[in-house]
Amino acid sequence: MNKEKSTQLDTPTRHFSVLLSPTPRGARLARLLGVEWLRTWDLPYGVIGAAEQLVAELAANAATHGRLPGRDFRLALLARSETLRIEVTDTRGDDLPRHRPTSPDAEAGRGLLVVEALADRWGVELGPVPRKTVWAELDLAPHSPEPDAVCSGGSGALPKELREGKKPHQAPPLPPTAGAHSRE
Repeated sequence: MNKEKSTQLDTPTRHFSVLLSPTPRGARLARLLGVEWLRTWDLPYGVIGAAEQLVAELAANAATHGRLPGRDFRLALLARSETLRIEVTDTRGDDLPRHRPTSPDAEAGRGLLVVEALADRWGVELGPVPRKTVWAELDLAPHSPEPDAVCSGGSGALPKELREGKKPHQAPPLPPTAGAHSRE
């Protein structure tokens, strides 16, 4: 009898991957295809918007800084139960992302600031030569707020009387003004 140990995945992984040309059109297509794939899954509020911005920024960087004639870049999205990982791989392993000084009126040079602001984690992996993969991760597990904390959604944003099932005080209706919204 065969008693080999089998490896089982604890959490299912959803995967999307596509090769695109390193052009502005390829970067735009990466964003559109990535968002369309993400919309097919039940992801927490705000994740799709943040992921869209991350895909757009990483793909634009691959098309701008990772471009080599005849070489495509790859967009990969991996969704696990607690994490969405966005990977963009290009063939310029010699040109690693770095903060570049920018003037206040410059139109470019702030991409990594956007990535740092939106992603929970991000980084760069090298190899195989000549490739590099820039990745960003978003946490999918909901963070539980403190019971009395005001939040932007759910019952925490409601006034106390509504949370307890009471009707709020309402002002009496205003009398109609003469001729307002009438066809007479």
